[in-house]
Amino acid sequence: MILEYSLDSLEAVAQKVINSVSHKTILFNGEMGAGKTTLIKALVKQLGSMDVVSSPTYSLVNTYETPTSNIYHFDLYRLNSIEEAFDFGIEDYLQSDNWLFIEWPEIIKELLPDGYHILSLEPLELKKRQLTLT
Repeated sequence: MILEYSLDSLEAVAQKVINSVSHKTILFNGEMGAGKTTLIKALVKQLGSMDVVSSPTYSLVNTYETPTSNIYHFDLYRLNSIEEAFDFGIEDYLQSDNWLFIEWPEIIKELLPDGYHILSLEPLELKKRQLTLT
């Protein structure tokens, strides 16, 4: 799926993404400032969480609660090795049946479950993005 969208249509795009995926693990690709965390905020809201969403750049993982499950939001940009992922228990998160939104996933690719989606974001204009979901 390829979509072009603006901030005005973010909630509709988030719902479309949720309706289009068959796995709860989504890897987010895109340069700094591409809108990964902004889209994740909309996804978390569409999944029913009332929690405040922020980038887990320093905490590495944030947990958001929904009425039926948890959402784990990872930002692995600062990791230098896969051992650092093991240090915070990444394998426990990956084996859970919760939603996993992973920014900068390259360092843990070999640990990922069989089923996941890749969501790539590319800025087109100041407030316009292209989303590719595979």
